[in-house]
Amino acid sequence: MRTLNYLGVLSLLLAVPTTNSLKAHDFKTCSQSGFCRRGRALSTRAKEAGSKWASPYSIDPSSITVASDQATFTAGVKSSLYPEINFGLELRVHEDGIVRIRMDEVGGLRKRYDEAASWALISEPIISKEIKWKAGRKDIRAVYGNKKENEVVVTFEPLRVALLRNGKEQVVLNGQGLLHMEHFRNKVDSTLTEEPSPQEGEEVVTDEAQVVLKTEQPVNPRSWFEGDKEDDYWQETFSSWTDSKPKGPESLSIDINFPSHGTIYGIPQHATRLALPTTSGESPFFSDPYRLYNADVFEYLASSPMSIYGSIPVLHAHSADSTVGIFHAIGSETWIDVAHASDKSTETHWISESGILDLFLMPGPTPEDIFKQYSRLTGTSVLPAHWSLGYHQCRWNYVSSNDVRTVQKRFDEEDMPVDVFWLDIEYAEDHKYFIWDKKNFPDPVEMVNDVAALGRKMVVIVDPHLKRVSEYPVYKKASELGFLVKNKDSNEYEGWCWSGSSAWMDFFNPGAWTWWKTLFKTEKGSEWSWTESTEAVHIWNDMNEPSVFNGPEITMPKDNIHYGGWEHRDIHNINGMLYSNLTFQAVRERSVTPTRPFVLTRAFYAGSQRFGAMWTGDNLGTWEHMAVGVKIVLSVNIGGFSFAGSDVGGFFGNPEPDMLVRWYQVGAFAPFFRAHAHLDTKRREPFLLDQPYKGIVKDILRLRYTLLPVWYTAFRETSVTGLPVLRPHYVAFPKDKGGFEVDDQYFIGSSGLLVKPVTEKGATETTVYLPEDQVYYDYFTHHAYRGAAEGKQVTVPAALHQIPLLVRGGSIVSTRERPRRSSTSMKRDPFTLRVALSKTGAARGELYLDDGVTYAHQEGNFVWREFVAEKAPKKSRAIRLTSKDLGATRPNDAVDGVVLRTFNPTNEYAKSIADVRVEKVVVVGLNEKPKRVKIENGAELVWDYTPGVTAADKKEGVASVLSIKDPRVLITQDWAIVIEW
Repeated sequence: MRTLNYLGVLSLLLAVPTTNSLKAHDFKTCSQSGFCRRGRALSTRAKEAGSKWASPYSIDPSSITVASDQATFTAGVKSSLYPEINFGLELRVHEDGIVRIRMDEVGGLRKRYDEAASWALISEPIISKEIKWKAGRKDIRAVYGNKKENEVVVTFEPLRVALLRNGKEQVVLNGQGLLHMEHFRNKVDSTLTEEPSPQEGEEVVTDEAQVVLKTEQPVNPRSWFEGDKEDDYWQETFSSWTDSKPKGPESLSIDINFPSHGTIYGIPQHATRLALPTTSGESPFFSDPYRLYNADVFEYLASSPMSIYGSIPVLHAHSADSTVGIFHAIGSETWIDVAHASDKSTETHWISESGILDLFLMPGPTPEDIFKQYSRLTGTSVLPAHWSLGYHQCRWNYVSSNDVRTVQKRFDEEDMPVDVFWLDIEYAEDHKYFIWDKKNFPDPVEMVNDVAALGRKMVVIVDPHLKRVSEYPVYKKASELGFLVKNKDSNEYEGWCWSGSSAWMDFFNPGAWTWWKTLFKTEKGSEWSWTESTEAVHIWNDMNEPSVFNGPEITMPKDNIHYGGWEHRDIHNINGMLYSNLTFQAVRERSVTPTRPFVLTRAFYAGSQRFGAMWTGDNLGTWEHMAVGVKIVLSVNIGGFSFAGSDVGGFFGNPEPDMLVRWYQVGAFAPFFRAHAHLDTKRREPFLLDQPYKGIVKDILRLRYTLLPVWYTAFRETSVTGLPVLRPHYVAFPKDKGGFEVDDQYFIGSSGLLVKPVTEKGATETTVYLPEDQVYYDYFTHHAYRGAAEGKQVTVPAALHQIPLLVRGGSIVSTRERPRRSSTSMKRDPFTLRVALSKTGAARGELYLDDGVTYAHQEGNFVWREFVAEKAPKKSRAIRLTSKDLGATRPNDAVDGVVLRTFNPTNEYAKSIADVRVEKVVVVGLNEKPKRVKIENGAELVWDYTPGVTAADKKEGVASVLSIKDPRVLITQDWAIVIEW
């Protein structure tokens, strides 16, 4: 092992950007990427050729084999460019209607990477046994669906795949003829000849004009398709780095078009609008394609198709008629061009560096269906620990044990709620993760216990780079066991990161999994583990793209070698997910009785939602980054990853107090709510603010805690259905064209809460888009706003202390109103029910509760209630507000992945909160003052009434409010409250 060169480490670390400056030259554009250039050039040639262009790929009809017992067929594919090369095609139709299309090179010189789906999928999907393929002379097709509305048609020549609904094409593959799977080949040197060297005594002609160079450049008959030169086939240089490309060209190009859908969403993570702008065609919004290549991008641009930290290759195509989706299971660098031939259609071109074609077509036809179909493939967002939905306080860095204690004390002195304190990299001695810097953290276990004594947790960073010194037990053992990534020469890879000279764990090696999990054991065993930790410590996985300071594009060389001989280029975008996956498992399994882990990851892939939370990385403390952070979090939710948020305040910079207040408002309405700041920023904990800003932020924090029942109930739903916690308008109202481009406001689950964070300086009012003919009430003032069938913009107050938060008519919102210092202190607090009546005088809501820590809910230990307000039978003038047990009526829908054949309403958890009651009911929008309010078949209740506009009125204004004081009905019991006129 090399000896550390201190000056080398220091100079390298000093080179890491610390000021507001994206170094764009550190990252490739398409024109600097050989395979992307080739893919785009292919598209250009196709457009120039027009109707004369035809794909060279076709199916050999005689090779088709249809499975006798399931909806699968296989076929041989040939390319007229290379008739000697064989490709194989397989199509499957799953039980839920998803169509899977796989194409690979058969019998080639090498094997293409084909394991991406195995990391993303939760299990192998079940193939339909009912759907049948029927082969004809020109195509093979399958018809399915309850009304036989779906059809898959695979045309033989040229190869073309189309998914249709009611005879209308929804998704088309290779319709533009851009399919190209570069086959493996041997490198052939160009023949370069010169005149023979002169013999001894022979006259030498020195006139340069007389020198004859003969270069044999045979005409490439395939140039119409591939181009006339080998563009970076065998070696590629970017800046000072050279990629050796030992396997040669192996890229994959495919056009995936949506003839009936004019708006697309997804393919996170990019800093741009939710409805993806164009990158090609006439007057594109961006000049480069969207890139999927996990990268450590300091201070990324607020509007760009550049890749940032995560990659989820899933896309929704939407119209007022239907929604379809695709998931492309590929782990290599991918570029995606987007264009619109018309306002009703979308064209996309996917260009990947390596891997097979493994594409899932999700037929929808609604956004809800797409989320369910995608979650059946890759899983749902995990049901988090309840405390992790509270407020997280972080910075780089809290510098000592006493610093942590002081920050906690200040929160309590100011009566500001907080659940988690974080430690960044400086806790670790020489950045050897797990190893405490005893000078500044002499008593780590006692420090954690002091935090935990007040019902709080700590999150500590564990980055993937291991300092290459023999006295570091984690590195030493990993090296001895051969669990580290290798360089192109199959030696241990050395790169540079915060630890200086570093090595990286190879989690593609199954042997590393068990060993990694042992490191987190807090009890002393036969091998080294993190005994200076407790079960109150959870984990932050940063830098897992992976970030390598001296690597190409601040990451690992693509010709590095992982377990199984795969190059890093094949698995780059999957790498970060495996790290957080194994860390999640390690934290869950460190104790005898598993508890729900919290793991935050920066890099992610399809399936990462199963293992914790993500954040949007190193953002700036600017209004632009505040605004685009909302859009990024919405996009990641569309990608199936609901537990997401941005650093409150921005990681870089020193925001002014008014900006910081707005940041807290944004953060309080994100699923993951954390304030974080760079080492060079001023301290900006909320208790340091002057008035009135401190008071405003305190109210925001308390509001977050008041709404924790809403957030937790929303996470239960997403953990079962896959529907995102944050729902943009096209998800909630898929037929409303006016909402397709709306990405600055959103609904929280099915709660009926509609929020529009204010991200503009100096705003005193803003507009909110209402997508329907329904009443919406201001959450705080009960002001009633009226929507319209065609959609309507309404103006709402938005001064600095005001949050545009509306409640949709027809919703019942459950809250806990008592101020507490952490979520754990709220477990036995009573509830308030806010009943927002619809135009028809009805409302509905849900509440889900469990212990929030263990997995006992999977055994039926939970409370799941439905609240309904509806008019009593016609002859009586009354509204009944009822509470019913959803666990008893829908046990199979309660918990993700668990079939509860029976449910016991008096389960152990329900018993533990048996005396928790509803302390207040607020009914908004009543038609008139009641005569009496009572428990059905019981006592009359105390109430007061403030007149105002009714739910059914057409005018705006403050709505009528009925407040029922302490009805003392129990949250775990069935009951009815009757409001009579």
